[in-house]
Order: sequence, then structure tokens, then C-alpha cells
Amino acid sequence: MLLEIAVKIAAVLAAFLVLPLVVGQTEHKLMAHMQGRLGPMHAGGFHGWAQLIADGVKFAQKEDLVPDDADKPVFKLAPAVALLPYLLVILFIPLGPGDLVGSSLDMGLFIVVALVGVGVLAVLMAGWSSANKYTLIGALRGAAQLMAYELPLVLAAASVAVAAGTLSLPQIVEAWNPWWLLWQAPAALVFFTAGLAEIRRPPFDAPVADSELVFGYLTEYAGLRFALLLLAEYVGIVVICALTAVLFLGGWQGPGPASFNGISLGWLWTLLKTGALAAVVIWLRVAWPRLRVDQIQALCWKVLVPVALAQLVLTTSVALAL
Repeated sequence: MLLEIAVKIAAVLAAFLVLPLVVGQTEHKLMAHMQGRLGPMHAGGFHGWAQLIADGVKFAQKEDLVPDDADKPVFKLAPAVALLPYLLVILFIPLGPGDLVGSSLDMGLFIVVALVGVGVLAVLMAGWSSANKYTLIGALRGAAQLMAYELPLVLAAASVAVAAGTLSLPQIVEAWNPWWLLWQAPAALVFFTAGLAEIRRPPFDAPVADSELVFGYLTEYAGLRFALLLLAEYVGIVVICALTAVLFLGGWQGPGPASFNGISLGWLWTLLKTGALAAVVIWLRVAWPRLRVDQIQALCWKVLVPVALAQLVLTTSVALAL
């Protein structure tokens, strides 16, 4: 029993540390190709494989600065608050059938959605404690954005939970059918879009708009603390893409064989779907301009919330009819 728990904890920590770095390295390469950036393609030789290592060394060598007027305990704690909720979320995301999940709870979806919303605390802590008007504006933008987009995120997740008749993430995957790709498509689009806004990725990066707010709530951070806040963003990408894959794309269920020579391939399908969605997140950063604050709020309240409500009503009606 203890050995099984230790193995699961080690696997979750490995995923927490490795997958965000893979996404970060992929972003370097995709953006280098899409935008013709030559620099990231040279570090280390073949295809710039050492660029991520170079960035890590750079962050480690930078001086750890804390503003004189900052609320120092809160300032130092914010990066940990940004990372911890995502580490806990990864515990509940099933990689495959059976025991390929850190913790399988009947209320898994409820806990995951609640933990994702904790990110607003880190944004407020970082922006307010920095004693900088630009960071405070960025924090308030982030808080308004996260509080607004939490509603369509929850409504979209509720739709698939009603369709599956459970809040357990593994059971949602088991209940999934290919026709959900059409039936739950509006909810999937709402969930993925709201998830991007929750992790403040372009085009929803108004809280860190460099052309307006220096670098928003991250302005006063340097060194490893800044690196940890960036890591939280990439962990957020992994979490949102993995949740979208599990809830709406069938998780470990794939179009190909479920096993090969007796070895389950469910984990591979989950990772492939998560990676494909992460590539979409990176593409959006390159291809779409940043939305204004008013456009971000209008998209939420005038488009995503009505669509999510309509989808939830439709799903509930079908579920009751069946």
C-alpha cells in the first residue's frame, strides 16, 4: 500500500516537473518556426535543443530582487500559491484506465474546478504585494478576468458531468462516446476558451500586457521566483489541455488499438490529445492579437455564458428524457 502511494506521488511529481518543460520547449520551437526566430534554433546545436536549459541557467543566475516597499512575505509566497493548486489538480487527472491516476475520487471534477480557481489568489498576491501601480492594475485585471471566466468554465464542466451522470473523472471517460464530439462540442469550446482565460494565455493576457503595464503583476519579480511564475503558466497549459482531453475528447479512449502486446496504450492517447491541444494554445499566442479588457469581458458574458447555459439546458433535457 505504502509502495503504491509512493509510486503514484513520484509519478505525479515527475509529470508536474517534466510536462511543463516539454510544453515550454515546444513553444520555443513552434514560435521560432512560425515567426522566423533564429535565436532559439541555435543553442546546443541540433534544432536548438539546449535553449530551455540556457533559459533555466539564466534565471538561476539572476539576482533575487524584492522591492523595498513590498509586502515581503506575501511577495515571496505568491509563486508557491501559483504552483500548488496545479500540482494538486494533476493528482486527479486520469492518464489511463485502472490505477493510472494519482487519486480517484467521486467528487474529482468538483475538486479540480475549485482548485483551478485558486490561481486568482496568486495573481492578487503578486500584484498587490509588489507596491507598484502597474502590478496592481495587472492584478485587478487578472482577478476580474478569472472571476468572470470561472462561470462558463464551471457550466461547461457541469454539462459533461450531467451527460456522464458522475463527477468522477475516470468514470466520465468510461461513459464517453464518440458522438459527444458533436453533442458536447459547444461545451468543449467554452471550457477550452475559459481555461485559456483562467491561465491568462494569449489572447487573454491583458493582466501582463507588456505594451501597457510593463509586465503586469509579474513586473517586480526576478530570478527563480519569476521562473516559478512562468512555470505555473506552463503547468496551467498542461492542466487545462489534459482536462479538456479527459472531459470532452475521451481521455484514454483512442481511435486505434487499446493495447499492444498486452500493454495498455490508454496513457499514450491521453498524452497525444493533451499535446495536440497544447500546440493549439501555442498557435493562438502567435496567431491572435491580444484582446482588450472590455472585449475579454464581453466575450465571457455575451457569448460564452449564454452558450454554456444553453448547452447545459440541452444536456439536462436529454439526460432526463433518457
